[in-house]
Amino acid sequence: MSKLQKYAFADLYEMSSGLSSTKEQAGHGSPFVSFSTVFNNYFLPDELPDLMDTSEQEQEMFSVHKGDIFLTRTSETVDELAMSCVALKDYPNATYSGFTKRLRPKTTGIAYEKYMAFFLRSKYFRKVIDCNTIMTLRASFNEDMFSFLSLYLPPYEEQVKIGDFLYNIERKIQVFNRINDNLQQQLRLLYDYWFTQFDFPDENGNPYRLSGGQMVWNNTLKHEIPKGWSTGTLADCIEKISTGLNPRDNFKLGGGSIKYITVKNLTLSGTLDFAGCDTIDAEAQALIHQRSDIRRGDILFASIAPLGRCYLIEEQPSDWEINESVFAIRPNSHIATAEFLYSYFTSNAFIKGATASSTGSIFKGIRINTLLDWNVLIPAYDIIEAYSSRVRNIFSLLNRNAEETLTLNKLRDWLLPMLMNGQASIAD
Repeated sequence: MSKLQKYAFADLYEMSSGLSSTKEQAGHGSPFVSFSTVFNNYFLPDELPDLMDTSEQEQEMFSVHKGDIFLTRTSETVDELAMSCVALKDYPNATYSGFTKRLRPKTTGIAYEKYMAFFLRSKYFRKVIDCNTIMTLRASFNEDMFSFLSLYLPPYEEQVKIGDFLYNIERKIQVFNRINDNLQQQLRLLYDYWFTQFDFPDENGNPYRLSGGQMVWNNTLKHEIPKGWSTGTLADCIEKISTGLNPRDNFKLGGGSIKYITVKNLTLSGTLDFAGCDTIDAEAQALIHQRSDIRRGDILFASIAPLGRCYLIEEQPSDWEINESVFAIRPNSHIATAEFLYSYFTSNAFIKGATASSTGSIFKGIRINTLLDWNVLIPAYDIIEAYSSRVRNIFSLLNRNAEETLTLNKLRDWLLPMLMNGQASIAD
C-alpha cells in the first residue's frame, strides 16, 4: 500500500471567483462554463454548450486552462456544493460563471488532473465538504473553507495510472450517454413528423398531409387536424396518476439499500441516474408503494422544472421507489399507449406550454390537476399503435444503454476508494 502524503489544498491551487454576468450577455459570444456544466460533468466537454458575450479583459481574467478545476460555489443544499469539473485542455476565449470557483494549479508533478477529477467527487471528499459546510439560507464554498482543507494524495505516478484508468471508464459512460441523447432526438423528430406535421404513413405508406390526406378544422386547438382524430384532455388518456411520499413524518432516509428516486434522478436522456441516490429500507418502500403503485408500463414524470424529464418503466421495479415530486402516470390503454404519452410529455410543444403554466415560489412545477385538464390532440388509435410499434426498439436500446451505464458507474464507484487507499492497484 503506497503511503499517502498530506498537502494543504491552498498550497497546490489558487482559487479565483468567476464572472458576474448579465442576462444581456448570455446566449451569444464566446464559450462559457456554466454552473450546470460544472455540476453535471466530471470533465469539461470538448465543446462548451453555453455562450457569453465577454470582453478580451474578461477572457483574460476569467480564463479556462488545462488542469483548471471548477467547483460549484453556492447551492440550496450541501449535496450540490463544491461539485467539481476538470478542464483537460485550454479553452481559448472562454470564461466561467460567478456561481463557480476556479482552482488553478500552482505546481506540477504533484496532483494529476484526471485523478483529481475523481478524488474530488469521491465519497471521502464529499464527506469533508459536508462536515465543513455551515448552512444558512444557502450553502457556500468560499476562501475560508478552502484555506483549511487538506488533501491526501498517493505518488504522482500512481495518480496517473488511477486517473487514466477511471477516465477510460468515464469515457465509455459518456459514449452511452451520447447514444441515448441521439435516440431521444430520434424520438422527438419522429413524434413531430407524425403528430405535429401530420405526415404519418397513410394506407399506402405515404406521408399523410403531404399526400393530400384530408384535414379538418378543430376549434379547441385552433388549427387543422387529420380527419377522424379528436381532442380531449390528458385525463382522457390517463388511467391513473399518483406520486411517491416525502420522508417527513413518514420514514427516514439513509437506511437500507432501496433507492429513493427524486426529480434529480430523472434525466433528459430518458433514463434514471442513480448516482447520489438516497436510500430507504424495505418498510419505507412498502409504505411509499401503497401510494405510488409504480409498475411496468408506467411513465415517471418529473413535475418540477426543467420539464421534459420522463422515464418509461420497462421492468417491474424491485429496488427503488419515488418521492412526491415524481408523478407515476399510467396510460388509458383504450386511448393511448405508454410510448405515445411519453413522447408527448417530452415534445417541445408540451414542454413550452407546461413550463409557462408552472407555479411555485422556490421550485416551479406543474400540478396534477393542471396536467389532467390539459387539452390534447387524440390521434386515431391505429396510428398511435403503429407509432408505438415503430419506436419500441428505441426504448429497448435506451433501457439497455442505461443498464450498461449503471454497471460502469457501479464499477467506477466501487474501484475509486479501493484504488485511492491502496486496496487495489493497476498493473503496468
